[in-house]
Amino acid sequence: MTKPSHTCYTVRPRGEGNKAFWARIGSAWVNHDGSFNVSLDAMPLDGKIVLRLRKDNENDGADQPEATEAVA
Repeated sequence: MTKPSHTCYTVRPRGEGNKAFWARIGSAWVNHDGSFNVSLDAMPLDGKIVLRLRKDNENDGADQPEATEAVA
């Protein structure tokens, strides 16, 4: 199997003045036609998933990234 191109997160606010909590919930792959295959280990409570391009040295979501694109 090929390495995933994106990591899936659910992002939950922690209240005013606090950084949001990013929880890794799966991986995604880009198909030849530009569509995605998504494999989730958990479902987000609010129904929103944030996809981030994986970095070559990414450690399964250990870092807290900033949002680049959201998929509902």
